[in-house]
Amino acid sequence: MQGNAVGIGTTMLLHCDLVYLAEGARLVTPFVNLALVPEAASSWLLPARIGHVRAYQMFALGEPMDAVTAVACGLANAVVPAGEVRQKAMAAAVTLTKRPAGSLNATKNLMRDIERIQAQISAEGDLFKERLKTPEAREAFAAFAERRPPNFANLPA
Repeated sequence: MQGNAVGIGTTMLLHCDLVYLAEGARLVTPFVNLALVPEAASSWLLPARIGHVRAYQMFALGEPMDAVTAVACGLANAVVPAGEVRQKAMAAAVTLTKRPAGSLNATKNLMRDIERIQAQISAEGDLFKERLKTPEAREAFAAFAERRPPNFANLPA
């Protein structure tokens, strides 16, 4: 992954088995800043991967995480020079094609609770849709479009 991974660009990485980040890559989860909630089961997967306090910091503060920190806390496998990301990913993919597919599938299934992930995606989706209709979300999106800080002070939650 190169550049900025914002929102789903970050949360989709939680569904990947191998993640290589380019130097300079940044992961951002701005859901709360936009008066929304996390999606793609990230409210469950991210704390499970990096711990509650780091996940809460990413969600609640919406601050970018750099590639080196992402590797250090377990969100990615390695940081590589930008020009080598595809080559590194392709080499890993080729290596996987030489492994027994049945064993790889069984291992992946053992490592993922698919029913829990699907339930979390559904719950997040319902809340996400509700949040899109709130005065807070309208203010957040208006402020973004007008390039100004949002003002949530006098809005109902």
